Amino acid sequence: MPSANKPGFFKRIELVAYLMAIWSCLVLFLEPIFEYYVGSYQTIEFITALANILLLMLTILSRVLSGEVQQNRTVVYFDLVILILGSLLLIYQAKFVIFFLLIRQTWFIVQFLLFRAFEGKIYKLLMRNPPISLMLSFAAVILIGTILLMLPASSTEGYITHFVDALFTATSATCVTGLVVMDTGSYYSLFGQIVILLLIQIGGLGIMTISTAFALMLGQKISLNVQTLMHKVVGETPVIDVLKLLRSTVLVTVIIEIIGAVFLFIGFAKEMPTAQAIYYALFHSISAFCNAGFSLWSNNLCSYVQSPLVNLSITFLIILGGLGFAVLIDIYHYFFAKGIIKKLTLHSKIVLSTTALLLISGFLGLYISEYNSSMKGFTVARRVLGSWFQSVTARTAGFNTIDISLYSSASVLITVILMFIGASPGSTGGGIKTTTFAVLILSVVSMLTGKQDLVIFKRKISLSNARESTTLATLALTIIIVILFVLMLTEPFPFEQILFEAFSAFGTVGLSMGITAKLSYIGKLLITLLMYIGRIGPLTLIYALSIRNLQPRVTYAEETIPIG
Repeated sequence: MPSANKPGFFKRIELVAYLMAIWSCLVLFLEPIFEYYVGSYQTIEFITALANILLLMLTILSRVLSGEVQQNRTVVYFDLVILILGSLLLIYQAKFVIFFLLIRQTWFIVQFLLFRAFEGKIYKLLMRNPPISLMLSFAAVILIGTILLMLPASSTEGYITHFVDALFTATSATCVTGLVVMDTGSYYSLFGQIVILLLIQIGGLGIMTISTAFALMLGQKISLNVQTLMHKVVGETPVIDVLKLLRSTVLVTVIIEIIGAVFLFIGFAKEMPTAQAIYYALFHSISAFCNAGFSLWSNNLCSYVQSPLVNLSITFLIILGGLGFAVLIDIYHYFFAKGIIKKLTLHSKIVLSTTALLLISGFLGLYISEYNSSMKGFTVARRVLGSWFQSVTARTAGFNTIDISLYSSASVLITVILMFIGASPGSTGGGIKTTTFAVLILSVVSMLTGKQDLVIFKRKISLSNARESTTLATLALTIIIVILFVLMLTEPFPFEQILFEAFSAFGTVGLSMGITAKLSYIGKLLITLLMYIGRIGPLTLIYALSIRNLQPRVTYAEETIPIG
């Protein structure tokens, strides 16, 4: 083929790829219609999957012939990996091939809209305001997840899931919450469970982490605003190079999730076939590290309340995911890096000390308050494991080994406080964050001791941090109270249960006293909104505060007003 024709040939292939993406969506979404009018849906499914693979082969060939492989090898290598995996999946089931390749096509369509359409004006506009970009990114992933979960292929019975229920589940997975209106293990098919798992992983790593990684893979330059935002997504870190930061983040995630899956496999293999144990171990390891709380059992992990291996594996995955990537990287450097000063950052010290304090306090509080309630009749060992597990999981994870609906009022109070505080900055969890809580406590201590400065570990915390922490906590409480008020008007449940549900949603925890599936559609939408705000709101507020507009240098006369 003459070289002059190659660019035109590539454009035609690109156009066919976009049309194939639309057709693939129709095949996945309109399964009942195809079966009713055509009758041979599996044949259509197989032909569509095969056409996708052939089209990808042509795309790779055209890139090689046009010399693009020399300019951007990463894209070609990425397509080759997708081609190999897609071909292997064709042996298993054609539906997974269509879904898998559709992800690839969707990304390239998004890339075209962002970087090439309208001369890249959309991308430039979004990059001027990274917090808005972050909000839209989460919303886009939730929308895609909702559509996929509505597919007949996502349910075991082949039903089209109601939009509100699919939206609730997609939001819960992407915002790593764990509240469910449909039983994950029985209602959703393997396809639906994989969609949920992908949403959990994307939400846990962070949309900006995923999108920035793909942009770098496709040869896009990352603006200074995005680099700053990336550092804030994973927490303050000494790593300057965004590529190194991404590599460290992904590497830490993969290593911890694989190690967690190995330990869980040992626990699960005793009760189920090997293949199922591997899948269950991987699913729950990712769900635990991402602090999502999704489980494939109807009673969550209540069957494993007496298993030290499963309890400790899940809790340590939750703790590691809740510390934040910056802290994990800092700990690694402290113990294993050579040629540097062995010293933890102030951020890491505050996160570790606050986390330890909250875990111990929660453990003791729940052990006492549940002694004659949900854990009545338990052995001492079982009480210890149950109290420890629930103290850890209340910090935004959402798993449970005891029945939450049997909680005493004292335990509800303890859990609500832990859920509101949540995990740490740059982690996979939600809440107002441990550092915010620490700064608020330091502010109280400084007032009680008559000191002006906030001092911890022989370092002074800036007053701007104190103001941001107060603003964040106040804003979070205001949002919860407003939505809680509306929930009180629309839902017929006791105050304690609705309060618990609202704080669980905002803290992206996922614990429930058993009312989630019974909520009205209005209630489900309100809880969905709380989950979204809980994952986005606090982060967006911090980012917005860090992007300050130039203010006129005008000062006013200062006065003091009575307080308290």
